[in-house]
Amino acid sequence: MNDGDRIVPFQPLDLAEPADLVTAIRERRGGQLLNLDRMLLHSAPLATGWNGFLKQVREHMSLDPQLRELAMCGVAVLNAAEYEFTQHAPVFLQAGGTQPQLDALRLLGTERFDQGAFSALQGDAAILTLQMTRHIRVEDAIMRRLQVALGNQALVELVGTVAAYNMVSRFLVALHVTPE
Repeated sequence: MNDGDRIVPFQPLDLAEPADLVTAIRERRGGQLLNLDRMLLHSAPLATGWNGFLKQVREHMSLDPQLRELAMCGVAVLNAAEYEFTQHAPVFLQAGGTQPQLDALRLLGTERFDQGAFSALQGDAAILTLQMTRHIRVEDAIMRRLQVALGNQALVELVGTVAAYNMVSRFLVALHVTPE
């Protein structure tokens, strides 16, 4: 989509104000503003909360990074948020995920999804992601298996990650945020 066709245009790449917020976001992003940030910066309160909250989700939880990124990629696929998938697929691979697993995640929510591409724990995390995203409710058996495998803290963090990235994908899709 051309920025001129976008209902809400991106803020400029060289945006400088509000200075503290723009600086904090640039620091989190290695000096740049992503298109997501450029959209969020239409609202300083939203961008401030988003930056702080998602920094905690991405950088400060005990959840295994591979499970975190699996959930993020799964949400992206289920919600047709290509921007989100593009951002998180490389991180999933860096965290130890494989290309065949990414390929399988692209089919999450379809009859062709191959849960066998994943460990039992990863497969349950993928199904949790599917059920939370599509149906909101999660089967008790899945929750029990994940609680035994992960413990309370990591399970709460996994559920929180799925919930948070459903928020992200809905924002991206509604506002037509495209990859850089």
